[in-house]
Amino acid sequence: MLDPRKLHLLRELAARGTIAAVAEAVMFTPSAVSQQLSALEREAGVPLLERTGRRVSLTPAGHLLVEHAQAVLEQLDRAAAALSAARGGPSGPLRIGAFPTAARVLLPSALAALTAGHPGLEPMVAEIDPADVSAALRAGELDVALVHDYDFVPPVTDAAVGTEPLFAEPVYLTGRRSLAEARDDAWITGKPGTLCHLMTIRACQAAGFEPRVRHHVDDFDTVLAFAAAGQGVALVPHLAATAPPAGVTLTPLPLSRRTLAAFRRGHGGHPGVRAAIAAFRTAFRAAAADLPPAR
Repeated sequence: MLDPRKLHLLRELAARGTIAAVAEAVMFTPSAVSQQLSALEREAGVPLLERTGRRVSLTPAGHLLVEHAQAVLEQLDRAAAALSAARGGPSGPLRIGAFPTAARVLLPSALAALTAGHPGLEPMVAEIDPADVSAALRAGELDVALVHDYDFVPPVTDAAVGTEPLFAEPVYLTGRRSLAEARDDAWITGKPGTLCHLMTIRACQAAGFEPRVRHHVDDFDTVLAFAAAGQGVALVPHLAATAPPAGVTLTPLPLSRRTLAAFRRGHGGHPGVRAAIAAFRTAFRAAAADLPPAR
């Protein structure tokens, strides 16, 4: 019989690409991961990996098994969620990931409601970039997370991760009335590799120019402070701009940032995850009552 723990390692190899990355994610040594995968090959009775020097790739049989492994691991999560529901109300640790704006603006009230309504729960929050959430969910480091995506930046899909839309918010341009007016300005963006940075670059490209980036800043409070100091223009989502510094003008653009709850497929029915999502929705309604519904 195939061992689900070994199937998890094979799925992580397919997602991460190297045994070293899998070992780091699951806190094993690379040799231990290799041994477990070799044992899985023996259990499967067919080669699952192709080894060329230090490089490892999946065979067609390996890719096929990953598809089935996803279904098996998802069903095991469903079984765990059902057993948790049978034990009664949500209880125990609940590991929540959130991007900084959500952690600052929305989570305090959501956590207060969550612990008041479910005193047996122990929420544990970690700030995380949305780009890192899928890996953290697959590895079991998080139970549920708040993530976002932008227009011009297609969401990254992961067969192991499910999402529920929560709400959408407009994106503002600081200091100018349109992107065309900001063509020759210095720009403040997130660090390269972040969704915020990519959204800014692509929005400017769609307007017909490449932005001249002067500052790379991820914290939107700092972005707004830099804008107030005349250090450039920026694109800032609504929740990050509810109290802009004096002198900063905000022009809404036909751009949106969408916030979603993310969880492992099969784990979305867990009582703790459902309670957290309900608390998120309540907090979002209070903080963003004037915003359009999620789409």
